[in-house]
Amino acid sequence: MNAGHVDPGGPPLVEQIGPGLTLSKLSVGPMDNNAYLLIPDDAPAVLIDAAAEPDRLRALIGDTEVGTIVTTHRHHDHIGALAELARDTGARLVAGRPDAAAIADATGTRPEPVWTGDAIGIGGSELAVLGLVGHTPGSIALAYRPGDGRPTQLFTGDSLFPGGPGKTANPTDFGSLMDDLESSVFGAFDDATVVRPGHGDDTTLGAERPHLTEWRDRGW
Repeated sequence: MNAGHVDPGGPPLVEQIGPGLTLSKLSVGPMDNNAYLLIPDDAPAVLIDAAAEPDRLRALIGDTEVGTIVTTHRHHDHIGALAELARDTGARLVAGRPDAAAIADATGTRPEPVWTGDAIGIGGSELAVLGLVGHTPGSIALAYRPGDGRPTQLFTGDSLFPGGPGKTANPTDFGSLMDDLESSVFGAFDDATVVRPGHGDDTTLGAERPHLTEWRDRGW
């Protein structure tokens, strides 16, 4: 079985990814969306992509306090449970600045806009925000550096998967996404970095790096 595999309708995958920080990964909805719940030992949790199936997300959260819900981008399959989870948790909502208004219009919520250089606190650490323009104008990734020798964790939404970048609508968007991935992701993080995508299994930057030229050449 591939790394980080979860099945639609199945149980979450639970891992310790840093000092006092537990990750629960759950597949939700008909498009096999990954929702990630990051739970520090001594602070409110962060939920990444309240995508679908609010009842299963509520069960995943249980009695845990959720302080922040991050939406990686504006596409409909990533925001289906956002309004309900926002109401239930009272959490701060966060999204990439160029996508925030579209998410607000689609869900009736008020996400706080963030972009490259911003950070989201999680316990005594943080998730660094990386703007990746191409899959949507305001797609973001989140980087967590454990600082204890364990690998960096990179939550990439639909901007990076095992096997290539996310879908883009035209050559300009594709070029933008590839430029941002090469500079802000592959140029900034080492090969051990774990990629946690918006759908499907995990990968590492080391596994994907040899294929950057191939991705450019195929043009999607």
